[in-house]
Amino acid sequence: MADRPRVSAVVPNYNAKSYLVECIRSLRADGVDEIVVVDNASVDGSLDAVAALDPDVICIPTGGNLGFGAAANRGLAVASGEYAAVLNADVVVESGTTKALVDALERDPGLGAVGPRVENPDGSLYPSVRAFPALGDAVGHAFLGFVAPANRFSRRYKMLDWDHSAAMDIDWVSGTYVLLRQAALGELARFDEAYFMYVEDVDLCWRMREAGWRVGYEPTGTVVHAVGASSELAPYRMIAAHHRSLLRFSARTARGRRRLLLPFVAAGLAIRTFLAWLQRASRGRPHAAP
Repeated sequence: MADRPRVSAVVPNYNAKSYLVECIRSLRADGVDEIVVVDNASVDGSLDAVAALDPDVICIPTGGNLGFGAAANRGLAVASGEYAAVLNADVVVESGTTKALVDALERDPGLGAVGPRVENPDGSLYPSVRAFPALGDAVGHAFLGFVAPANRFSRRYKMLDWDHSAAMDIDWVSGTYVLLRQAALGELARFDEAYFMYVEDVDLCWRMREAGWRVGYEPTGTVVHAVGASSELAPYRMIAAHHRSLLRFSARTARGRRRLLLPFVAAGLAIRTFLAWLQRASRGRPHAAP
């Protein structure tokens, strides 16, 4: 198709109107021609604001809160670009990011997905590229992370000691912003909609790698992320959803004798959910999923 856009952007949204408007502005300024907003039954006037700002944005109301992965899939089904960026509504894309990530996919046909450097609003690095943790690292991060965030298990899992100025293959990249090769998605059936929130990005990258695709990190592209703009609207539900997703991913990826450990994993995640609720209640501020 001669007029097919090179890049489409798919933005799931849930009551993030003010962030969404800035997200769309940044995408347009960075040269993205096709933007698809998939709205999970927002009640804050998000779709009206989008229509007033940019009537060329494709808006898909879902009629209910389907979660991130299911909403992203609705957008990917209509996105016509060769590449599709999936990103949170509370992301601002900095100039040159789209080109940098497209160039990375163009240079390497074996890459199925690539992510940019993600920064917090204060300019600090958000650890958006991570490793699939070994069992010991997973347990250490899960529990020591509450009392000693800089522990060695969390540092390995979050790749905190890795040079984030260098492009490299990585295990998985956060769905905060990820540029996907549509050809790879066609083989992988996109996001697993059984994940309501969280870990759907980990799962997709894991399935990509299982299918022979690679996942990359390209730091010459940068986005700024206001963590938790939608999830903070129902923080305790989101904490529970995150831990349910971790259990689902553990069950999917455990092989051989490791499957015998799944009941213990489930018990540990139940305890960790309770501890995360207590932490959220005591701090009284937005919870960022670990």
